[in-house]
Amino acid sequence: MKIYFTAHATTTDNEAGRSSGWNDAALSKLGKQQARALTGHLKNLRITAVYCSDLKRSYETAKIAFGSTLPIIADQRLREINYGDYNGKPKAEVDAIKLTHLRQPFPNGESYEQAVARVQAFYRKLKAQHPDATPLIIGHRATQFGLDMLVQGKTLEACVIEKFIWQPYWEYEF
Repeated sequence: MKIYFTAHATTTDNEAGRSSGWNDAALSKLGKQQARALTGHLKNLRITAVYCSDLKRSYETAKIAFGSTLPIIADQRLREINYGDYNGKPKAEVDAIKLTHLRQPFPNGESYEQAVARVQAFYRKLKAQHPDATPLIIGHRATQFGLDMLVQGKTLEACVIEKFIWQPYWEYEF
């Protein structure tokens, strides 16, 4: 199965330097422009469906980019990690303690290990139910960590410490 992944467009939290987690941050003006441009980046791919998290930033990116041209399926399992008490906190504050929460949940939240297990369960079920599909996943860092670990064999620690560098999409063979 070929899976394409892209990150949701820029949010108001991103621009303010906050880590949203499960907070439902909206796309910023720039984010809406990025979502419109996404269609052009992906136009030559043979995507059969779009899956996204049920968080506003991911779903809104999908709706702006694809409207009604492709089925858009929102699924809670594709959410970002739940930072619990740290949802919406400054990114620098969350970044400073990320490695502490690889396996230990954030207070009133989840660990990276739990988030990745949730995301990977989605990918395994998707492959079992639609082995010939070519989906686009619009998600978050934890959503991509699940693919990086499952398909590329990266470690959880490597995923968490790797600096995010945006690109239009990533391609995975699963």
